[in-house]
Parts: sequence; structure tokens; C-alpha cells
Amino acid sequence: MIRPYASDQLVPRAADADAHPTLLAQAQRLPSVLLNSAAATNAVMLGGGYFTPLQGYMNRADALQVAAHMHTVDGLFWPIPILNLTHDGDDGIRVGNTIALRDPNVPENPILAVQTVSHIDYLTDGDMDQLLTGIFGSLDPQHPGVQTFRSLGRRVIAGPITVLGDSYFADDYPTTYKTAVQIRHDIAEKKWESVVAFQTRNPMHRAHEELCKMALEHTNADGLLIHMLLGRLKAGDIPADVRDAAIRKMVELYFPPHSVMIAGYGFDMLYAGPREALLHAIFRQNCGCTHLIVGRDHAGVGSYYGAFDAQHIFDHQDITQALSIQIFRADHTAYSKKHAKVVMMRDVPDHQPDDFILLSGTQVRKILAEGQELPEEFARPEVAQILSDYYRKSAHQ
Repeated sequence: MIRPYASDQLVPRAADADAHPTLLAQAQRLPSVLLNSAAATNAVMLGGGYFTPLQGYMNRADALQVAAHMHTVDGLFWPIPILNLTHDGDDGIRVGNTIALRDPNVPENPILAVQTVSHIDYLTDGDMDQLLTGIFGSLDPQHPGVQTFRSLGRRVIAGPITVLGDSYFADDYPTTYKTAVQIRHDIAEKKWESVVAFQTRNPMHRAHEELCKMALEHTNADGLLIHMLLGRLKAGDIPADVRDAAIRKMVELYFPPHSVMIAGYGFDMLYAGPREALLHAIFRQNCGCTHLIVGRDHAGVGSYYGAFDAQHIFDHQDITQALSIQIFRADHTAYSKKHAKVVMMRDVPDHQPDDFILLSGTQVRKILAEGQELPEEFARPEVAQILSDYYRKSAHQ
């Protein structure tokens, strides 16, 4: 199996089961900080080993280096700063303190992690602009990632953490949420040597299904990991439980038995396009995957990124040297009326736009909200039914 990123073994920051009760009891007596959702899901990802080899939250110097040059001060390649940003407050926290980190996404804000504070820094306006430009390639306040990042605060609390829980993810998605440690274990049990990962924050339509099958065939992989984001999305995106049900139905009916692993991870979507694609590659390598499908406008939003910017960024020599995982570069896929099957558009240069069945996300939502049926060439009927039921229920709430 492929080795973890920049490490001989995973570095999950979760507390050992034996030490957990004692650490949690001690944490109740510590000064505490209420995290924002971004910092909380960073903690969950650190706890599960997804962010190997990181041990905690970055300081200002590392964050600025990562934003500008995609490496930490010590030279570790990393595409996006992993931060605990807070608003300044009179909480008495100082460098050297051990503090409890409370979860904003669970009622009563239980303790999620314990942090040793190595640095406390403050971001200037210039720092914020450098971070936003590096991460998102934009300062536009309408960009959902920029909008969220600006709301998180300017105080940077850095230092290693020990994670004491999985937030709401294990409880809300007990059959789907898995840590990188668990996924590597499952891959080893299946004796899969090569694994293709498919990242999704959306339900999977026919084009996604066929893309995964193309990638499996092209890479000659032993199996497919469909890995869905379970954290926060932008308004209008379909909730994780609906996506989960739709994907499971598709796999059950339309993939060969035992060829697919379905899992989810506890992270909030950044909509950072190329930089986020690199982050996706790191934590899929940490899961044990040998390949990641990177498609058109991977992790993008609106028109902020070029259609294939998320593929081109992997062409940088220092990135190919840093990562062991390989990229399956996918074009836009759609149903061809001429060939009566889903194709990659680059493979059919003789086609005109009318030769494809293409629906935008807005069109799909409109069709479903109006109770109409999606074309069978676009979505499997069983998948479409799950989505239609969700939209119909939402319309009456």
C-alpha cells in the first residue's frame, strides 16, 4: 500500500483509548476556547490522521509561507494553512498554556481537543490579503471561501493538539464517517494494492458513475474509494445524508460487488479550487489511495478558476516530487446522443453541444423542485427518485 504523505506511518492526533478518560477529565479544568467550524473540522482531520504529518495548528509564519509558496518555514510542502483562528478576547490565554478546545457544532459545546499553545499571533490586513490571495486566488467577498475565512477572526493560536472526539460526524454518519486510519485498515483487509479515490460534495449522476469506471479501467486499480465531504457546504448544496443515500443506491445497483468502498470525512468545504485539490491529494494518500480523480473545476465555485487549473497545478515539479499519489486527469463527462453512452468530451471532437445531454446544477434543482423526472441518460432513476423525494419534502417545509 502507498505510504502516508511525508511520513513512514500515519500521525493521527487522536488520544489513545486508554488515556482518553483521564485527558478528558483533566481538560474540564483547563481554560477553554470555543472554536469556529473551520478550526473544529481541522481538529477532526488532524485526529483522524488525514493531515499527516502535521501535529497541530500552524502559526502565522507557517501560514504565510504556505499561502505564498506552498511550504512551511521548515520546508514541508503543504497547500493550505491549517489554522485555529479566533476573535481576540479577554480569555487570559498565553503562550505555554494548555487549553481545551470546545466544539461549536455540537450542543453544549463539548471539549473536542486539548492544545498546547506554542504561538499567539495576530494577522494584519496585509496578512489577510496574502492568505486569501494564496489560498483562494481572490479577494472577492462574494467568493464563499473568502467570505468564510474573513469571518473567522485575526488571532492565530498555534500549537500541537490531542483530539478527544469526532465532533458530530461519527454520531450523525455512523456507517459512513471514517478516519484515515480506518480507511487504510479497510483497504489492507481487502488486500487492495491500488485504489482510485473519487472526491465528491454532490450526488453522483451517470457522468460521475462512468468517470469512476473509466478511472478504474485506465489505472487497473483493485478498487474505488468514493469519499464524500460531510461538513459544511454553501447554501443550496444537497445535505450529506441525502448524498449518502443516493450514492449507496447507485453503487448497490450499478457497480460490480465488492469493488467500491464508500466513506465520508469530517471537513468543511473550502471552495479553493487548485489549492484544495492538492489538499485532497494529500489526505487521499494518507488514506492509502494510489490515484485521485481530478476533474473539470475540481473543488471550484462559480467562475473563479479555469476549468482545468486544478489539474495543471499538479504539473509543478516540486509537487510531483512531494506527492506519491498519482492523478487521473478527467475531462467533462456527459451522455452522448451519437454514441448512446457517457463519454469524455475530449474523446469526441466531432460532437456539437446539442449532441450531449448536459444539465447545470441550477437546471437539475429546478427540475427536481418542480417534481419532474430527470432524464435517464443524466441520472439513474433510483438515484433521481431519492433526490426528487428530498426536494419535494423540502418544498413543503
